[in-house]
Amino acid sequence: MVTGVLPRARTGWSIYVGLSLLFVLIVAVGFWPSYFGALTTGDVDRPWFIHFHAVVYVGWLGLFVAQTLLAAKGRLRQHMRLGNFLIGYGVVVILVGLLAAFGMFWVRVQAGAVAEAQAGLVSPLTDMIAFTPFFAAAVYFRRVPDLHKRLMIVSTTVLLIAAVARMRFLGGDLLVIYLVWVSPIWIGMIRDLLSRRLLHPVYVVGLVAIALEGTPTRRFIRETDVWLDITGRLAQLIA
Repeated sequence: MVTGVLPRARTGWSIYVGLSLLFVLIVAVGFWPSYFGALTTGDVDRPWFIHFHAVVYVGWLGLFVAQTLLAAKGRLRQHMRLGNFLIGYGVVVILVGLLAAFGMFWVRVQAGAVAEAQAGLVSPLTDMIAFTPFFAAAVYFRRVPDLHKRLMIVSTTVLLIAAVARMRFLGGDLLVIYLVWVSPIWIGMIRDLLSRRLLHPVYVVGLVAIALEGTPTRRFIRETDVWLDITGRLAQLIA
């Protein structure tokens, strides 16, 4: 997690270690059938930028776990130095997310699947639109640990949707998908309520923002004339 000063104490950091490991678990479960498991058998046919995207995003999770562990162990100077690096890494996450989004758009258009390309571009773009302000706020408030920690949880939770959407065992139920998607935020909220009698506004705003960014909104965008016109013109330039 990004930081600019040394927190006064490491009390309460264990919950963030647990949440960071939950991020890893959700991504591993969601992507195992279609990507990680297939990698072990060499049966993955993906463009190079998708593999690059996977490396960058797995790296983000690994660094997130490392940051929470450093803080929990009281190694705050190392936490601060790694946090400065993560500011730049977060920008890379955004750029690589856009690369993957438009890269797949190009691949689908070249294959003649223009309608699929138009529909498929919505989700990764809304992910980046939702991730960016929360991450930027986390950087801005890096000297306010109570805000910073929760903003990092929310921003990383935004990135989980691609993994959760691939969990076939959820049955495609939108409410269940949403609850699994935002489970790190719910856990953080419950912890705050039990330990501090606090309903933190960062978590509340995060839940609302993720709900607005979710499947119903994406479906609406895909069907608007404006979206179809813009992406149709882009497809014509590429084809």
